[in-house]
Amino acid sequence: MILCGISDEAGNQLSSQIRATLELGWKHLEMRNVEVPGFAKGNLHDVPEPAFESAVSALEAAGIRVHCFASTIGNWAKRIEDPFDITLSEVSRAIPRMQRLGTRFVRIMSYKVRTEDDQMEEERFRRLREVVRRFRDAGIQPVHENCMNYGGMSWQHALRLLENVPGLEWVFDTANPVFNTDRTKPEPRPRQDPWEFWTHVRDVSTHIHVKDARWNAARNDADYTFPGDGDAAVERILRDAFARGYDGGISIEPHMVAVFHDATAAAQDDALRGNYVEYGRRLERLVARIRGEKATG
Repeated sequence: MILCGISDEAGNQLSSQIRATLELGWKHLEMRNVEVPGFAKGNLHDVPEPAFESAVSALEAAGIRVHCFASTIGNWAKRIEDPFDITLSEVSRAIPRMQRLGTRFVRIMSYKVRTEDDQMEEERFRRLREVVRRFRDAGIQPVHENCMNYGGMSWQHALRLLENVPGLEWVFDTANPVFNTDRTKPEPRPRQDPWEFWTHVRDVSTHIHVKDARWNAARNDADYTFPGDGDAAVERILRDAFARGYDGGISIEPHMVAVFHDATAAAQDDALRGNYVEYGRRLERLVARIRGEKATG
């Protein structure tokens, strides 16, 4: 089992991300956005080459490996109507960088949900088949996240995607069903059930995002919590995963620190890092308890 976390949840600056990882005694990160001195923050497949090389050097010096790359490929900000060349260029930039880092997994998505009934399924499937082929030919395993995208509309959509895109695997995000509606149901659509979604994709889930939340109807948004304190069935899902022999990556995504635009960069990173480390320690305790019970059960 590999414990890690989505890098920019521990701070925007790479130095903060590395410091948080070392404080936890972990050896891996799931890289997403990164900021190194002299360059603006960006996703790892978008930052300039000198910024990428600077990040590689810093990670190597700290003895930290990148278990998964949380790319923006096909994410909730990308429309299926947009030119496919946008996606292919991201794939082309990501592959050599992942190979340079020795990264095994890349997180991808299946494009933004359309407001129309027609979700252009066949075009989504066609594109993702090509994306998966290119990554797998390069020795990299794509994993799809149930987020605000086609594959996250319901567990039925997830299965349809998996059936039509051979070689695709899953990264299950525990909390995303808490705020995502079930698009197989009529209006007013209920929110998804994390446990139900998990049971349908667990056999192809090779990476897990631990995030926890409660739905706040007054705010029409989710309130994020420490792992096990919300409605994302985190403990139940991890208990089930371990009982079934899961030994893959578990990556934290706290989402708990508000972004204060008038705060200094250092103060913001301090807040993010502190929360990330506490979140990681709580996850460690939760995992140890579950595994201890399993060993003595």
